[in-house]
Amino acid sequence: MRQWTIDAFAAAAFRGNQACVVEPLAAWPEAAWMQALAAENNQAETAFLLRTDDPARFGLRWFTPALEVPLCGHATLASGHVLFAELGLTADKVTFDTKSGPLTVRRAGQGYEMDFPAQPPARVAMPAGLAQALGVEPAEVWASTYLVAVLKDEAQVRACAPDLAALEAVSSGATGGRGNVGVAALADPGQAYDVVDRFFAPGSGIPEDPATGSLHTILTPLFADKLGRARVTFLQAYPGRGGDLDCELAGDRVLLRGQAVTVLDGTLRVGP
Repeated sequence: MRQWTIDAFAAAAFRGNQACVVEPLAAWPEAAWMQALAAENNQAETAFLLRTDDPARFGLRWFTPALEVPLCGHATLASGHVLFAELGLTADKVTFDTKSGPLTVRRAGQGYEMDFPAQPPARVAMPAGLAQALGVEPAEVWASTYLVAVLKDEAQVRACAPDLAALEAVSSGATGGRGNVGVAALADPGQAYDVVDRFFAPGSGIPEDPATGSLHTILTPLFADKLGRARVTFLQAYPGRGGDLDCELAGDRVLLRGQAVTVLDGTLRVGP
């Protein structure tokens, strides 16, 4: 059984976010086996694909080292990349059936475009303890499936060093979710991107995620409204890596564009 490691939302190796993608299978393995493999891989996500009668349609599930998640952007991009670039899929578009509904990845120039449901946030009052957990006072706080703190400037985003245990408790109490938090700010003048952001996901077993598609289904409608235009470019400023996302609000959907690079092609010697 083959498995690839992909750097997603990256134009070169060792940037973006790593995902492991297991070759398409004829039936879903036991969830416990998929979870064990994801823990063994110890990457933000391991993606599992299920073959269907349609060569351009697959089932898709995502596991962090700690749990199965309902939506993952970078591992969806990585899965599309594996099918197109490694397994020779000739279709222009692939559809994935997931717990978040059908998701598509299509070829787009040198990279790919994904079509995800938008998750517009609502502005909320500052949750008690959030500023202390972040170590910085947010200018605004918004809530969707994740909590989002809008900070004063790019420097605050880059310098953010939160208390992750406290952050998880505050966010889960505010959203009823797992306790994950994005921080974002408008980019400094002259940057090649519009918005800089980071994503802390202790509730999913990930202290900080390098490039997060699902976060940008929240940030895109938020900053499209702030900037007065549908298309917004983002730098997710994970220290030492960074991911590049070109996003566009299209009604109740978000188009997420990015590149991907294969860094490892391996053989699993254990099976379900």
